[in-house]
Amino acid sequence: MSGRELLREAFRAIRAHALRSGLTLLGVIIGVTTLVGVISVIAGLNIFVRDRVLQLAPDVFIVTKLGIITNRDDFFDALKRPDLDWHEYERLARQLKRSETVAAHASTTSAVKAGARRLPDVRVEGTTAEFGPMMRLDVVAGRYFTEAEDRTAQAVAVVGWDIKEELFPQRDPLGRTVLVGGVPYRIVGLLERQGQTLGQNQDNRLLIPVQAYRRQFGLRGSLDIFLQARGGLLGLETAVDEARAVLRALRHTDFRAPDPFGVVTAEALQRLWAQISAAAFIFTVLVAAVSLGIGGIVIMNIMLVAVAERTKEIGVRLAIGARKRDIRRQFLLEAALLAVAGGLLGVVLGGLVAVGVRGVLGFPAEVTLPIVLVGLLLSAAVGVAAGYWPAYSASNLPVVDALRAE
Repeated sequence: MSGRELLREAFRAIRAHALRSGLTLLGVIIGVTTLVGVISVIAGLNIFVRDRVLQLAPDVFIVTKLGIITNRDDFFDALKRPDLDWHEYERLARQLKRSETVAAHASTTSAVKAGARRLPDVRVEGTTAEFGPMMRLDVVAGRYFTEAEDRTAQAVAVVGWDIKEELFPQRDPLGRTVLVGGVPYRIVGLLERQGQTLGQNQDNRLLIPVQAYRRQFGLRGSLDIFLQARGGLLGLETAVDEARAVLRALRHTDFRAPDPFGVVTAEALQRLWAQISAAAFIFTVLVAAVSLGIGGIVIMNIMLVAVAERTKEIGVRLAIGARKRDIRRQFLLEAALLAVAGGLLGVVLGGLVAVGVRGVLGFPAEVTLPIVLVGLLLSAAVGVAAGYWPAYSASNLPVVDALRAE
């Protein structure tokens, strides 16, 4: 039989039992949907985290109380560490030779008002003037505050996009005054719209000079100290070692004791995210493999039923000259077509999952051609594997016994 004849016969057999064929696809559909949807989200998340979350430049690192926490015991141990205070920031800024820039950062939440309009729970951040350029904050209008404004605790602020939209709709916010916890601040800069990051609004923020922050809110929590290595990425390791040595000396830490603080680098964040995304990918593959395996078993059972139902047809075709390999190819093609049809539906549903995640959470999840091909190839492979035994059984039916079948 020619390929066209085999294809026509396979489609005829599938259409003859449309409902049964549709139910057969469920396992494959679920498996491919899971695979395509989650891999699309993970791929988009990798891009999103690289571009939006891991905003540290390669030569910037953070000294913080907690650092990177990977388990519960580390978390409780980190909570016992002393807070990083203003004295330690000043000593680091004064003593470090391997760090080109040292910036301080603290944050709290407060209500922000302008006239009759009010925004509750705005993230208020107190920073030194170096923080904005170091973190590559994109000020689309106005400017970041200066070192002189920070040193003299000037009441100036750089605001996120939501504050502009909610408090000054259709108006330029620059030069206008907002009340932060009842204290007036003059807006000197507007940040670019950033949207949601892992469900957290990045536009509901207001940055003020850290000295103004200390005067109004105090430093009840721990500071985060941002440092930029001298000499770029090549100088990062020596800069981190110097900062650790100075801070350990300030805290009189025994040489055998672990650091009583955490150090966060862009590389460490990327490594942590790679571990998280790899674990999610492996879990997804396992779930998809189970679904595809169940789908394959269902296809095999249905094809065995089809062989039993069409025994006389197989006998007639063998009697009039059909070869065993033609019978094998026909049943293999039917199984593969069923699985690929399920794969196509799974790709469509997986694409809808990616679109839904992108619309709701703002992640750049999307179905790419390689992901589509992987889904279709896996479904076809499942179909061929599931259809092999029924096809082999059909091709080896004794002609006489097949012709006698009722």
